[in-house]
Amino acid sequence: MAAYSLNEEQKRRAIEVARAFLSAPKVAEGKTPVELDIELDANRVRLIETQLKALLGKYLAGQLPLAEFKSSVDRINKRNEFWGFNGPKGQMFFNMVVKNANDQSECDRELKSALAVPANEQLASSRIKTFQTFVKRLGDDWVSGGKTRYGAPKPGSIPFFLSYFWQIQNRDIWPVYYTNAVQTLMDLNIWQPTDDLAEDYLTFKQVFEVLAQLFAETFKRPFSHYDVEHIFWFKGNNPYETPEVKPTDEKAVSAQPSSAGPISVEGDRLPESYVPPIIAILPAMAWHEEKLVEAAKRSGTSLERAFEKNIDAAFTMLGYETKLLGQGQGRVPDGRALAHDENYLILWDGKVRANSYSLGTDDRTIREYITTQSRELNRFRNIYYVIVSSTFTDDYDDSIAAMKMETEVSEVILLEAKALTAIVEAKLRAPLQLTLGPDGIQQLFTRSGVLNTERVRKFLG
Repeated sequence: MAAYSLNEEQKRRAIEVARAFLSAPKVAEGKTPVELDIELDANRVRLIETQLKALLGKYLAGQLPLAEFKSSVDRINKRNEFWGFNGPKGQMFFNMVVKNANDQSECDRELKSALAVPANEQLASSRIKTFQTFVKRLGDDWVSGGKTRYGAPKPGSIPFFLSYFWQIQNRDIWPVYYTNAVQTLMDLNIWQPTDDLAEDYLTFKQVFEVLAQLFAETFKRPFSHYDVEHIFWFKGNNPYETPEVKPTDEKAVSAQPSSAGPISVEGDRLPESYVPPIIAILPAMAWHEEKLVEAAKRSGTSLERAFEKNIDAAFTMLGYETKLLGQGQGRVPDGRALAHDENYLILWDGKVRANSYSLGTDDRTIREYITTQSRELNRFRNIYYVIVSSTFTDDYDDSIAAMKMETEVSEVILLEAKALTAIVEAKLRAPLQLTLGPDGIQQLFTRSGVLNTERVRKFLG
């Protein structure tokens, strides 16, 4: 395939994004995003050289059974969340491929062939296509056996899955096919993927190479694939933004699109986000933004009630059967979201807070909420209790443990409003790929504690 090239406008946009990343101020632990990513990359390289490369080499050489290799990869990535491999396109995809394969010997051969690092782009294309044929057959056999597509491995996960293992073997050649990077390239109009998985990955690789060279020439320093990846991660969603950074000035509030008028355009560019205004405004509402308090009054409601309605809208857009409860209906949570086919229930409460929400302040009331609702809806296999707020204090462990012991809930999730908007955006971008089930959104609710944007982005790849 022909080498990829950028026009002058694409170069300008890419350099602008890179400059914003490189000049970003200190955000956490007194370090800049660049410094934090340098540490991340050092940890990645250390893990590759001390564990992952040897583990993969033993498997490819036939010295390690498939089941042991799969569980070892899972264990290492859960302990070291450096790539976001535990999401739907990584470990979950891996599990489905192995589970769906009736012939484990064939599955082992196909995986060994696909995971071995290609010598060139032509061989990479061939391996992606061959593995895609195998995965598609697994899915077809799964469905023909009377089961739903939910449990079948999705071919669209293949570029991320294979490139993760390829970069372990040669990180200077093969970049990881992150969903965030693909979406940012699309938003910047630098590249648009097709439906050809092999062609898309190789073009993605070439875009990384072109950008690494462009950045190196512009900023007079080397850029690796990891460096380019970090720039896109920063552009797509800054994972280092501190909770204290909130829209308090008039400009930030006025930048929120209005649902009652024409769509606003910031500067001279078209909007990039898939998130509609009613969802985009959730983080500012959660922070108890004063101008939104006044706006709610002029609309004949309170900010708290409007926040609840918007959260309900978010769960509706995700595909749940929703119902607002809350005010005027006794001691009940603010709302619920049902996933009938997947057999689970979400009970949720919205908490508007100018400062972090502390779970311990409402423990008794919350337990009453859960007990009342779970009695009525005990037909569901899993019940998740979700609190949506601006951010959370870190003194929640004892409260969560007590709730799980004393009620019917499976997990208690402290969901930051910004993370909820990120889930909605991911769903609207790829509605057929991100399901509500155990291979999709449900996984985000299977671990108690804070669910923030960084965790969502890592999960989604």
